[in-house]
Amino acid sequence: MASRSSAADKGPGFFSQIRTLYTFTKEAFGWLPWMIAGIIVLGILAGVGVGFAIPPVAVWSIILWGITGLLLGVLGALMATTRLSSVAMYRKIDGMPGAAGHVLSTSLGRSWQASDSPVGVNPKTREAVYRAVGRGGIVIVGEGARGRLTRLVNEERSKAQRVASGVPVTVLYVGHEADDVKIADLSKTIKKLPKAIDKSTEAAVIKRLASVSQSLASLPIPKGIDPMRARAQRPR
Repeated sequence: MASRSSAADKGPGFFSQIRTLYTFTKEAFGWLPWMIAGIIVLGILAGVGVGFAIPPVAVWSIILWGITGLLLGVLGALMATTRLSSVAMYRKIDGMPGAAGHVLSTSLGRSWQASDSPVGVNPKTREAVYRAVGRGGIVIVGEGARGRLTRLVNEERSKAQRVASGVPVTVLYVGHEADDVKIADLSKTIKKLPKAIDKSTEAAVIKRLASVSQSLASLPIPKGIDPMRARAQRPR
């Protein structure tokens, strides 16, 4: 029983992840198989070309260089597919409730701490406010219509300024209106913020904010979304 349960707890294998990544990306980019084939063929041709160019020219040398080119082509195809999968993910989650939380919790790296759960939410309209803390200070991210986010954003900004006096607070809105940040550019925008606090101050700020934050687990807002299973919102 223990062996079965431990096997069930294991995540998907490497090839299973590759297959899922390929399927997900192909849904957005139908020409993906042709791109992969092209990259692999170019890799093989490049390897064979090197085999002919480096003396002494021998069949075994050409074959070895061809295999090397094949491996490099596979690696290049995998890297290109991974890059395209990120583009496909941002396209799919754009405009969905919880998209900002997903990006904050998965794309900021170790220099920032954030959660996929909102720190403020309007249960009726599903507008939500998220927060990230890092070397650039405190970042408040509003997701939804700006007009309905004003109160939530102001409350979170006042809370941050009250418990972390002197720490810069940056407010960003995710959307497509003027001055909004696109969901695909959210993590890059936050990472570009200049360093304003050291690690000890960052840890203290995180602790203070956690002590005054309310638990929002019971509110009807997604804590995060799975881009592989995400569905676009129905038009209202």
